[in-house]
Amino acid sequence: MSLLDLSWRNLKRSFRLYAIYFISMLIGVIIHFTFSALMFNADILAAIEQKRNYQLGLSITSLVIFLFIIFFILYANSFFMKQRKKEFGMYLLYGMSERQITFMVFLETCFLSVISVVSGIVIGGLLSKFFGMLLMNLMQYDDVISFSFPIEAVGSTLLLFVILIGIISAQCYLSVRRVQLVELFHAVAKRDKPLTFSPWLALLSILLLGAAYFLISQKGDSVFWKDYLLASMLTVTVGIIGGTYLFFRQFLGWVLEKISNGKTYMEGNKVLWISSLRFSIRGNTLNLTFISLFSTVVIFLVGFVAINYTVQIFSAGKEFPNHIAFASQDPNTQKEIEQVIEEDHRITGHERIEALSAEPVTDSGTATGSVNGDNFQDSYLLFSASHYNNVVRMRGDKEQVNLQNQEAVTLLQGARPKLFSANNTEKFTVNLNQEITFHLVEQKDYALLSKATNASGDIGLKPSVVIISDEAFKRLQPGEVLTSFDIYQIDDAKHSNALSHKVHDMVSRTPGTYYAAFIDLYSIDVETSSLLLFSAAFLAAIAVFAMGSIIYFKQLREATEEQRHYAILRKLGVDEHQLKWVIRKQLLFVFLPPLLLGMLHSWFITYYPTLHEVRNFPQLTSIISAILILYVVIYFLFYVSSTSVYYRIVNEKTQ
Repeated sequence: MSLLDLSWRNLKRSFRLYAIYFISMLIGVIIHFTFSALMFNADILAAIEQKRNYQLGLSITSLVIFLFIIFFILYANSFFMKQRKKEFGMYLLYGMSERQITFMVFLETCFLSVISVVSGIVIGGLLSKFFGMLLMNLMQYDDVISFSFPIEAVGSTLLLFVILIGIISAQCYLSVRRVQLVELFHAVAKRDKPLTFSPWLALLSILLLGAAYFLISQKGDSVFWKDYLLASMLTVTVGIIGGTYLFFRQFLGWVLEKISNGKTYMEGNKVLWISSLRFSIRGNTLNLTFISLFSTVVIFLVGFVAINYTVQIFSAGKEFPNHIAFASQDPNTQKEIEQVIEEDHRITGHERIEALSAEPVTDSGTATGSVNGDNFQDSYLLFSASHYNNVVRMRGDKEQVNLQNQEAVTLLQGARPKLFSANNTEKFTVNLNQEITFHLVEQKDYALLSKATNASGDIGLKPSVVIISDEAFKRLQPGEVLTSFDIYQIDDAKHSNALSHKVHDMVSRTPGTYYAAFIDLYSIDVETSSLLLFSAAFLAAIAVFAMGSIIYFKQLREATEEQRHYAILRKLGVDEHQLKWVIRKQLLFVFLPPLLLGMLHSWFITYYPTLHEVRNFPQLTSIISAILILYVVIYFLFYVSSTSVYYRIVNEKTQ
């Protein structure tokens, strides 16, 4: 019989074992090709504004996915090789050489790779349309995405599996060569020894985690983070990592030991699943620690970019509230601009506002705030309260002001609002051919005029805007040169890229003329944040699948080792219903603790440094909760699948 025939017979004879390996390879192809196809999809590239940033971002993410898939499939292959050590021992006993066994595995890998690559590319091409539409929806574009099989994506997928076949063959050769024949026959019979558990180390794990949670929950200006930053960071790191390791190594084992010493230990089926878990603590500690910590990173990453996406979408409208705003043009140009706007979009509001330009006499920090002063222009633009209120009403906001005499309000974007009492107003003086002193009654976090923009985003500094009473404006107006601005609100402003480019070209005929449009920043923010969210979600899906698979493969290997023990239990009279409950409880103890601990870590890390600082977006808590629920659902499916396969394996040779 040739090696080719032997390889084919192996595939047919051990279909279940090969099916698990094949599914791992197939999923790897689907994930890699789907993402690669999105990177080179012509419809997506035509729709987005920041094509270069899009491809650069996807290229970096694609590289991470490339490496992750290699790691995942090699882990699956490692499980596959361990399951076949006894088979390899038989081949060596019958006279096959190590090179022949390696070549046989190479042929089997080629068979599986060809099938998985062809199937994965077809499925990935179909999925790329769905994910492309999802990405366009995140970016709030209405473009239609067609099915696509870019040659670049096909080429990178083939390259991935050429590399994998080579590494897998080398891995197989080393696996067979380094293990002696006697070890091959007894590899499955090895069993971990039970550990001795210390109540003090178990308590230490809780103290470490508690200390880390306490420091994370403290504000950034607390004494711990302000005066002892390095020590606090070190304590949190050691607390999370060391506490998690000791939690699985000592605390869980100590809990199991206490249960086994209890009076009810021999009742029901406790003795069956607890005794097995006590033996497997040593072998599962590193896996469970890694899964908990990696779960923390994954949930935090997805949560953070989801928060960033939501904040960017809403903050763009707050920072750049004017759909189109520019320094007023001559009548002909003004008419031409308005015609261009009306051709593309319906104008829902238009206001012309006038400003007096003044130089500060008092320290500008008085008006703009010492922290934010560097972000604002040096000179002030003074607007009348009536002009300001007209714009506020046009936007549908409720930020109107009512000023008398020398009262004034400063507009500070991004600063905390501040309201002065009647007896405690701030004074600041400006120069308009003469020095004029105003009394600040309020500092608002509001934008009348935003930063200037162009197709590349925002440019320059924020205008320093001061609102003064109508009486004061009229007194100062004679003899002063007024600067006027036209502000337009339009319908469907989120799809006004082309219009903004046209108007900007017309306004910029005069160099240095002020121009700002909501869409210029919004399109960049929404594309960037959408790409980050999409990439993070994609990476998280792969990571969750890989982590679930690590537990899955570990339990399948343990199920194979436990076949003889379950056969003995069955002979002792344990019925099938009890065996299923034993398996469910045993696997629940493996799946549940790392899931709960990872979710707890990620909640603290996400909530206190991030959610706690963006309280103006109450929907963010719901988003994080949805991510956690989805994570639980995915792991529940892994758990159900593992219990089903575990039961079938332990029954396989004992029927």
